[in-house]
Amino acid sequence: MTPRAGKHFRTSPQAEGDDLAVKHPHAAGIDVHAAVHFVAVPPADVPAGFVNPEPKLPAGVRKFGTNTGDLEALADWLKACQVTTVAMESTGVFWIPLFDLLASRGFQVLLVDPRQTAHAPGRPKSDALDCQWIRRLHSYGLWTGAFRPADAIVRWRGFQRQRQMLIRYAAQHIQHLQKVLEEMNVKLTEVVSDIVGGTGIKILRDIARGVRDPVKLAKHRHELCKATEEEIAAALCGNWRPELLFALKQDLKLYDFYQKQLQECEGRIEECLRAMEDKSKGAPLPPSPRKRKPEKNEVRFGARALLFRMAGVDLTQIEGISETTALVILSELGADLSAFPHEKNFVSWLGLCPQHRGSGGKIFKRRTRRGANRVARALRMAAQGCHHAKNALGAFYRRIQARSGGAKAVVATARKLAERVYRMLRHGQEYVRQTQEVYEAAYQQRQVKSLAKKAAGLGYKLVPEAVSP
Repeated sequence: MTPRAGKHFRTSPQAEGDDLAVKHPHAAGIDVHAAVHFVAVPPADVPAGFVNPEPKLPAGVRKFGTNTGDLEALADWLKACQVTTVAMESTGVFWIPLFDLLASRGFQVLLVDPRQTAHAPGRPKSDALDCQWIRRLHSYGLWTGAFRPADAIVRWRGFQRQRQMLIRYAAQHIQHLQKVLEEMNVKLTEVVSDIVGGTGIKILRDIARGVRDPVKLAKHRHELCKATEEEIAAALCGNWRPELLFALKQDLKLYDFYQKQLQECEGRIEECLRAMEDKSKGAPLPPSPRKRKPEKNEVRFGARALLFRMAGVDLTQIEGISETTALVILSELGADLSAFPHEKNFVSWLGLCPQHRGSGGKIFKRRTRRGANRVARALRMAAQGCHHAKNALGAFYRRIQARSGGAKAVVATARKLAERVYRMLRHGQEYVRQTQEVYEAAYQQRQVKSLAKKAAGLGYKLVPEAVSP
């Protein structure tokens, strides 16, 4: 593919010689499965006099079970073979217990994406040969390990993901409540914006207790509710079928149960944040750039101050990133992004940059990489909030939307947000907001410079129009 003129491409340093050199002589390869693990070590590292329990396996290859005792035996075997680094290939979550155990034993562990091993030519198809193939390529240093944050971040991430799952489960029961109300012809959803908000939840609890008088139920109207008491009372005249009331009571109990579970989970998240190292160096918390009421499903403790304490920077200063979004980003990444040498590596890992697929100077595909990265999802949602924003990111979003459509505008804006997050976390840079007027003036200046260059190439000179007095 022919590079564009003026484009600066980063290249890797050339290695000496043409042949592959062994970088990790004491490397091991593991093919991870749900019920059995195949482990390959260099045949020369096998202790003298060792007899393999599986005589049909090749030299240096052993098969282990997946119980805790089997994993301990696997780690002991690697120690006996003087292995220092391990590469493992796995799908699902089967790799997590083995990864944690080997890391705690002092091994350098790399989790290899199956897409890397699949693309390597000449890969064997059996499990016994596959682990030897993984070990061989790892000894040459050809694998790139997956990103995994520190153990304290992994622990916090588990609680954060559990909280998100509880929110989804609670939302399902809210949908069930709406369905039951419609079947009873109780039009509560038409007069309140949220049936589990201040007005709606009180009405639902009274209905579950046996109150049927619409006028009495309408007395729970909040003062900020747009609908009047008369409108609410008119909407609460239903058929009150017993089977529907039974379903409503159960859904309400399940919703309350998940709210209690959410509160308990948030307590564990707060404990994790308070136990982390203080990186703020005593600096005061910057003033909040937003003055608005709390978001729905927002944590019930001062998360913003604790996030600033553990990261040393306030991500909520970035346009579109709320306290909830910052919680997701930092729980998935942590504050240490040294695993990504450049912000382009970080954006590529998130899948927010195009993958150019082409040949002979023609590009066939430019779509972004598919994936379920939680940080990328949170940044995309934050980018959607910039649609009508009166700031530089909002102006950028609208410019890309007018040119390429809303879908590409979301990805492009999410990439801008990812670059800002990287600079703040990696280099500790203070975020400086850019106004919409400054952004549009700079964009206009770039357009004028480009037009002047094109005119000069055609033998013309670009002259601004004289302003009449």
